[in-house]
Amino acid sequence: MKHISRRGFLQSSAVLAGSSVVNFKLPIVKTAQKPLRLGGPIFLKSQDPDDLAREHRRLQYSSAYVPAVELKDTDKILAIEKAFAGQNVILAEVGAWVNMLDQDAEKRRKNLEYVTERLALAEAVGARTCVDIGGSYNPTRWDGPDARDLTKEYFDATVENCRKVIDAVKPKRAKFALEMMGWSLPDGPDSYLKFIKAIDRPAFGAHIDMANIINTPARYYNNKALIDETFRKLGRWIVSAHAKDIAPKDGHFIETMPGRGSLDYVAYIRNVTSLPQEVPLLLEHLRTAEEYDEARQFVISQATKAQISLA
Repeated sequence: MKHISRRGFLQSSAVLAGSSVVNFKLPIVKTAQKPLRLGGPIFLKSQDPDDLAREHRRLQYSSAYVPAVELKDTDKILAIEKAFAGQNVILAEVGAWVNMLDQDAEKRRKNLEYVTERLALAEAVGARTCVDIGGSYNPTRWDGPDARDLTKEYFDATVENCRKVIDAVKPKRAKFALEMMGWSLPDGPDSYLKFIKAIDRPAFGAHIDMANIINTPARYYNNKALIDETFRKLGRWIVSAHAKDIAPKDGHFIETMPGRGSLDYVAYIRNVTSLPQEVPLLLEHLRTAEEYDEARQFVISQATKAQISLA
């Protein structure tokens, strides 16, 4: 991805009534603890789906980002789905990291076409979700801060975009979801619930990234309560989650790898694994295999501490 990473700004800055599709009055039902479906990028130099699926298992991963494949390559899509199912590895996520609110009309049109294609790919391969951010009105950074990103204009435009993407694909297996952000909507569970109600589509799900929304001292020092609240309010719609961490530095909050910050990973893992549906937890934003090994071992150690096995 050639865009400025979502990590960049984080490092530099610090319900609703029911609808025809979802019932907001139902209680969150937690079930017996499930095994953890951990996943992350791999560094195997192979394009063979069977090799890739086996490498995930070697690393103790039971969920995965969808390997590189074009929507038109139906044979490879089928091979990927078969190979990963054979290793009991969930295909968790197709990323669509573009600005759906680009101020240039032609770029915005192309970006929406791309997001639609990515959701179609997620549907074709049987992935749990296609995820993007809502976008930004920032004129120079696709994911940068802008005061307008907290407005009704932003909310309404994002609702329209999500509906367009979902209605074009009409997915039966995959969900489209928005990444939570610290400086644009959705910026927490309450604003996410508003999107769920307004978009009003069964194919819209919730994607969780707790590090992204820890943007105040209160949220940082009480992050267990924020984690619990987020899963309590969004639980039945959650389709995937990202595993990162957050730490203070020079008066700001910076994103870091799991284990080098203060996110309560025992609480995070317990919430992820207590939902009725299986939810993959995916490592991201690290650079090397060694960094991913460190992060993976930390998350596994926290699962052990929480007495939760790996799937």
